[in-house]
Amino acid sequence: MVPVPKLTPTDLVAALRNPLAFIADRWTPQSRTVERAALAALVMSVVIVVTGGAVRLTGSGLGCPTWPECTAGSLTPTDALSYHSAIEFTNRMLTYVLCAAVGWAIIAARSQKPFRRSLTRLGWAQFWLVMSNAILGGIVVLVGLNPYTVAAHFLLATALITVAALMWQRTREGDGEPRPLVGKAVQQLVWALVAVSLLLIAAGTVVTGAGPHPGDSGDVERIDVSWSGVAELHAVFAWIVVSLTFALWFFLKGVGAPQGPRDRVRELFLILLGQGVIGYVQYFTHLPTVLVGLHMFGSCLVWIGVLRVLLSLRERADVTGDAALPAQSYDAVSASISGPR
Repeated sequence: MVPVPKLTPTDLVAALRNPLAFIADRWTPQSRTVERAALAALVMSVVIVVTGGAVRLTGSGLGCPTWPECTAGSLTPTDALSYHSAIEFTNRMLTYVLCAAVGWAIIAARSQKPFRRSLTRLGWAQFWLVMSNAILGGIVVLVGLNPYTVAAHFLLATALITVAALMWQRTREGDGEPRPLVGKAVQQLVWALVAVSLLLIAAGTVVTGAGPHPGDSGDVERIDVSWSGVAELHAVFAWIVVSLTFALWFFLKGVGAPQGPRDRVRELFLILLGQGVIGYVQYFTHLPTVLVGLHMFGSCLVWIGVLRVLLSLRERADVTGDAALPAQSYDAVSASISGPR
């Protein structure tokens, strides 16, 4: 048993003034602990999206008709409310679990030695995104599930996933200047993939806002566009993303790119195949709720996969100059696509 150190009044005052610094002075986590904390925050950011989708798909969006209380005068559902209230309330409670995961990531990053300011900033960015989205979620309820606010709610959750994925990646890198592993042409192709993926996600929110799952059984406003037309546009963006990923994989293989980027592109392609199958099956089976929920989960995985492809295009050395990843070079068919040699 490790003895618990006694706290003096001075220690208590210091803990109250700056609890993060107090913990950091007395605890140094292993790098693996920091990485796992960042991964936990990323996982919870996906979980909260999936459970939010469950709220909408079960028609429980107004199960708690007010915010921040569930009903007027009660923070929790009352006996007079239905199971929809329990579903909505459970999703609200999971926000606290997400906050705990993000807080754990901040504490672990703050306590790591040597101190890495970039990691703590990414952790705090997640915290403020969670707080902002919690407030926006309340607005969504107060305006009766207006589809535009619902879309903004999902896009802000996507921003949270973006920052969480970046922090997770940064825990496995050094803090040196990024060194590209591929040439300009490959980087531009990947940025095009990122841009079209964002359009794909944005079109998906419009499909949701115009589709048959408004989030509540009552009279909920919908986006006044042709649902089938927007769904077809969404499919077009999806095919562009798949085509860019397929082309990128052959391009990287043809120029002898490092194994890391090639592996990330292959993983993304497999995710896209699964997501495409789910998307078409749900379209032709008139949007069963289970498949729509799986499609929302898949959209999170697709975006994380795209980000991992983007982040795999460079390596960062630590502050001592040692490479975080072994330097790799490859042959290129022309100077325009060659990377570092």
